[in-house]
Amino acid sequence: MGTAAFAQELEPRTYSPNPIGSHFVVLSAVDSTGGVSVDPSLPIENVDGKINAFVAGYGQTFGLFGRSASVALAVPYVAVEVTGDVGEVTQRVTRYGFGDTRLRFAIGLLGSPALTPREFATRTRGPAMGASLSVVAPTGEYFPDKLINIGGNRWSLKPEIGITWPIGGWYLELTGGIWLFTDNDDFFGGVVREQDPLSTYQANVSYTFRPRLWLAAGWTYYTGGRTTVDSVRKSDWQANNRYGVTLSLPLSGQQSLKFGWSKGAATRIGSDFTTYSLTWQFAWF
Repeated sequence: MGTAAFAQELEPRTYSPNPIGSHFVVLSAVDSTGGVSVDPSLPIENVDGKINAFVAGYGQTFGLFGRSASVALAVPYVAVEVTGDVGEVTQRVTRYGFGDTRLRFAIGLLGSPALTPREFATRTRGPAMGASLSVVAPTGEYFPDKLINIGGNRWSLKPEIGITWPIGGWYLELTGGIWLFTDNDDFFGGVVREQDPLSTYQANVSYTFRPRLWLAAGWTYYTGGRTTVDSVRKSDWQANNRYGVTLSLPLSGQQSLKFGWSKGAATRIGSDFTTYSLTWQFAWF
């Protein structure tokens, strides 16, 4: 279920510039519930899932080749409950444990020079372009004899490009990336599970009322990701949409809270979750 969660991410301002020497500590609570559309060939119907995740993260910015760059690390603890009908019998599965660790490196390509906090405060804002690489390491809890797992037992990589455009108090952001997956060579039943690349596209528009007080609306689309299990090609190609809103509130000079809500608009295969999130961030130079 981790792959679906990665693809569904709807996070505005991921390419918003920051001065170098910034440090961030983040604590998040995420609640997702909804239905899961599975491969029609599987003898499972009426699948519903509930995921509660608690995420701790750290990030910092620095200069690299004269450009603004950042690195971040996030570790989730996850509780999963899945119910579904197998024939005439309804079954329930629960899992608790640490999820896969995630790393992200980002760098500004255009319009994002490495600036000190004082230089950053007096800069002239303008369009910018950045790139990032997210890596998900197989550190999460995984049992090869279980069909439902928290960890993916494989590596996942996502290169991505983002374009930002500030217009007065408005902030526009467009991103495009692709998830690439290694094989899970110890899938349920001792077989190999492969997955095709999963393309992701996202658009966000936000308005800043004052520093760190902003409201954003966003949309994301992801497609692909068809799987092959034990050399059998599955009918689980994805083509899904989500939309959502995010509100950021400053608590003090160094702290802020973010409230997020997102929902599936159309789901072919995969999870159609309604997600609520609460994130506390502490930042310093």
